[in-house]
Parts: sequence; C-alpha cells; structure tokens
Amino acid sequence: MTRSRPQLYLSYAQDMALLNTPAKRGWTLLLAIVAVVLPFMLEDDLLLVLATAFVAAIGAIGLNIVTGYAGQVSLGHAFFLALGAYTAAAISGDPDSPRLIGFGITSIPIWLLASGLVAGLAGLIVAPLAARLRGLYLAIVTLGLVFIGEHVFKHWKSLTGGVGVGRPAAVPELFGIQFGVDGSFFTKAQKLYLLMFVLLVIFGVLARNLVRSRIGRAMAAVRDRDLAAEVIGVDVTRYKMIAFAVSSFYAGVAGALLYVMIGFVEPGSFNLGLSVQYIAMILIGGVATISGSVMGALFITLLPRLTRELPAVLPFVSSSSTGGGISVFQLETILYGLLIIGFLIFEPRGLFGIWIRIRNYWKTWPFSH
Repeated sequence: MTRSRPQLYLSYAQDMALLNTPAKRGWTLLLAIVAVVLPFMLEDDLLLVLATAFVAAIGAIGLNIVTGYAGQVSLGHAFFLALGAYTAAAISGDPDSPRLIGFGITSIPIWLLASGLVAGLAGLIVAPLAARLRGLYLAIVTLGLVFIGEHVFKHWKSLTGGVGVGRPAAVPELFGIQFGVDGSFFTKAQKLYLLMFVLLVIFGVLARNLVRSRIGRAMAAVRDRDLAAEVIGVDVTRYKMIAFAVSSFYAGVAGALLYVMIGFVEPGSFNLGLSVQYIAMILIGGVATISGSVMGALFITLLPRLTRELPAVLPFVSSSSTGGGISVFQLETILYGLLIIGFLIFEPRGLFGIWIRIRNYWKTWPFSH
C-alpha cells in the first residue's frame, strides 16, 4: 500500500523517519556511492578542495542551527572557528617546542572533541547575552567577538605563533593511521577526503536529528515568534542558549579540521571576511536546511576554483592584484555580494529551494503548471 502511495504514512515514526521516502533513500545511496568512488577518479588537488568543502559544510550546519533554525543572527562564527583551530593545534602540538604550547596528543577523537567543547563552552558563556538581544543588536555583539578574538590571537604568541608566523595545524592520526602523509594504498588527499566525508555524514545526521527533535521544534517556535513560543510554554532563554552552544560546538569542530588540509594556522585569517563567507554559505545554500548548508559550502568553496580559470578566458580579469584590470580576488568578493542579493530577492530558499522546484516539477510531470 505504501509502495503505491509513497506519501501515505501509517505511523508518526514513518512520517518522521530520516529518509522517509524511497526517492530519498535512493538518492542518498547514489550520492554515497559517488562520494566513495570520487577519490579514485579525481586529482589530489581537487580532492583537497572537496575535503575543505566538507569541513566548511560542518561549520555552515552549525551556523544554520543558530541563525536558520533558532533565528539568532551571528557574525561571530570566525571567533569560534579560531577557538577550535587553536585548541586542536595546542593539544596535538609538539610538547618539546620552546615557542608554542603543545601536549603531543594527536588522536583525532580527543582533539576534535576538545575543540568542539572549548568553542561550545565559549558559546555558552556568550549565550546569556545573546538570549537578551535580537536582530541587529545581536549581530553587533557577535561581531565584537571577532574583533576581540583577532586582538587576543595576534598577541597570544605562545598559542598562535603570532601574526605572519603562525603555528602548525592539528596532526590527524587515528588508530596509528597518519592522514597527513601519503600511505602505501592511499595518498594524503584521498585519506583526508574520506575522513572529512565520514565526519560530515556523522555531524550532518546528528544535526538533522537535533532539528527534528523537541529541541529543534522549540528553536523553530522561538525563531518564528518568541513571544508566542513563551506563551505556549517554550523556555525561550534556554533554547536560545542551546542553539548558541551547539552552533559554537560545530564551529569549533570545523575550525579544528579546516586547517588540517592547509597544515598551518595563521591568526590573521579569523576575521570578519571569514564570518561573512559562512553567512554566504547558508544564504546561498538555503536557510534552515541541513542539505542547503552542504550545498552552500560546496558552492562557496568550489567558486574560487572556477574563478581562477577566468584569466585564461577573460582578458580583463587578472590572476594577481598587481596585474591590472579586475583581479580574481576582487571578482570573488563581487560575486559573493551579487549572489547573496540575487538569492535573497529571487530565491530566498537558496540552492535547496531550486532543488525543491526541480523535484516538484518532475514529481508532477507532465502536469507541472
């Protein structure tokens, strides 16, 4: 009966299942197969870009939890990314280094969990302020975190190494397997790609389950109308704090992983521009959707890869800032702005909204009107 009528659910559990239609299960299986096969078909440099996009997606999911699902505008994501990056780098750093803090613990679960917890704790400390504010006032407070963080990270040289010097990123090691070097069967890029893909699936499923739970529904109620939510018994302050802490945890995890690909952490990189990039990811991908966060992160991370090819095609675009004309870096900044404006005006649901339109068109074809 359910095979002939896929939208008919015989129980609440069926309706709320993670993959509640055959089409979703089919697409998920197909994407998983493609993702596993890709490392054996693509060049290493492209695999590293995709691995970076997977990590960015974890951070974007975190920002979407607080901004998309709970309605709390945050511009402080770069600050929490930095906390995660430096916590991981310090825990796995060389304990014999005379210049930098290091504890020599290179196991991924330990430094990854610690990074998330430190960032989550910082988010929990800031959360009471966030719970009392909304809209632009909250955005300004979280923006202040970025500037405070920049100042602290630039001057705390035993942790960060200082501006222009930096420090090595966290060492990725699990059960004796070193992910940061080439191995006998897999290259460094292949190992990092598979590691980041698995971590994205884990954190994506956890976030999806969170937003489907009572906590997620309470966040949505607070986002839609906090006064009405309070009237029906939702503890608004509590759920705003939970959203902020969970979002910060995800940012800390993403920050710890993000610089593993580069192998180096520089304190000047955690600025307002980084926060704006994550805002762009969720606006372009789709606000209040986990899938949209992943789409937006892939789009924003792969965009520079495409713009780097433009100087060969368009003569007025130069590959460096001193080459005359418009540089690819300026072009990327302009594209970010145009895409955000364009999606807000024409498709507020972002890339996920476009996908929904396409899906609905083919579901009702040939009677799509």
